[in-house]
Amino acid sequence: MSKTVLLTLGRMPKSLDLARGFHALGWRVVVAEPFAWHLCRASRMVSKSLRVRAPARDPDGYLDDLRKVIERERIDLIVPVSEETLHVAGLAEGLAAGVRLYAPPRAALIELHDKLTFARKMRALGLPVPETHPADSDAGETLAADRAYVLKPANSCAGLGVSMHAAGTPLPERGARRDLVVQERLDGRLLSSFSMLRAGRVLVTSVYRGVVMSGTVAVCFERLGEHAGIADFVASFARKTGYSGFASFDFVEDDAGRVRAIECNPRVTSGIHFPLSRSRGCCAGDRRA
Repeated sequence: MSKTVLLTLGRMPKSLDLARGFHALGWRVVVAEPFAWHLCRASRMVSKSLRVRAPARDPDGYLDDLRKVIERERIDLIVPVSEETLHVAGLAEGLAAGVRLYAPPRAALIELHDKLTFARKMRALGLPVPETHPADSDAGETLAADRAYVLKPANSCAGLGVSMHAAGTPLPERGARRDLVVQERLDGRLLSSFSMLRAGRVLVTSVYRGVVMSGTVAVCFERLGEHAGIADFVASFARKTGYSGFASFDFVEDDAGRVRAIECNPRVTSGIHFPLSRSRGCCAGDRRA
């Protein structure tokens, strides 16, 4: 009897690629999505699409809806896809025996999503990151005065609120920068990675770069070959944290080929499109699945 996976988002291309990957491994795929019509609903790879409340509007109701889906559809594995991961992590406590959630604890997700705590965590692990400080701190003011810098919200996605500044450019008034971070601006090539990790092991990693940009966000990508520096970073991160889940990093590579990580997205990114179809379901935990 085939196992059943629940994808907690269905409207994005990355959801569809995950659905295809699990279907290729013989899994039954169920999708939970706040919108009635979405990309995965039209796919033959998806057995059932179920509408749930939107987590941004009703987080408790969203989790209640997911619990009902898990019980009714006899879900074996829950795979969060995008920003809803921070909500789905709340399911970890209280899952029935035999039901697995492919995500780290919520506290770990928040630590990685936050640009400041991510930088501090990586530095504590001995992994290379640029100098990063709260924008309303003395250290942040010193960094902005001495070096070119990036100003960005501590918690944001899709490049929202990110701005680049020359050294000495005044920061906003202290009251207006309470939730911002100042990060050393690095010169070099912007690269990204997408990885699936389980219990501190790297299952799959793809390395890619944006080739068409909309502001600070890439909208078209090119897959790159293996990158030793990025592979070492991801492997060290996995080994030192014991992480299980999706982990996506953005790096800047200098002229010598050395990389430093500027932020982390603890979720699926566009890098999911590059691994072979069957590899996209390898977070299932066994070869047969």
